[in-house]
Amino acid sequence: MRLKDENPETTRLPISNPLQHIVCLVDDDPSIRRSIGRLLESDGFMVRAFGEPEDFVTYIANNDVEVAVLDIWMDRITGMELLVHLCARSPRVKTIFITGREDAAARATVMQAGAFAFFIKPFDDTQFLQAVRGAFSDRLAEGGV
Repeated sequence: MRLKDENPETTRLPISNPLQHIVCLVDDDPSIRRSIGRLLESDGFMVRAFGEPEDFVTYIANNDVEVAVLDIWMDRITGMELLVHLCARSPRVKTIFITGREDAAARATVMQAGAFAFFIKPFDDTQFLQAVRGAFSDRLAEGGV
């Protein structure tokens, strides 16, 4: 996803305290989970990482999710299937999709379903963090955080 061409240092979005915000990350690749998890933590976010989509489904049964980063293509459950489970339990969730391959149909489907952003791995860290901050800011604007 291309965000506005603005200087990210001057467009830091106003979220009260990132440490109060949990980003749920679901990706079946351990190296991706580690690198994205570290990136998010370096920006002050708490991260709940899931390598198994089923573990995430169990988590969302008892927990509200503000922002989720979902890999589209996983072995047993796709990110698009997770989105259905997630929206049923946390309808105001903001989702950011990531994928390792360009797939115009998948991009169109998740964006029509209300995804906040879509990134192809490897992606620009600054743009990704800006999207995460923007997702939380949208929830704040909606009165949801």
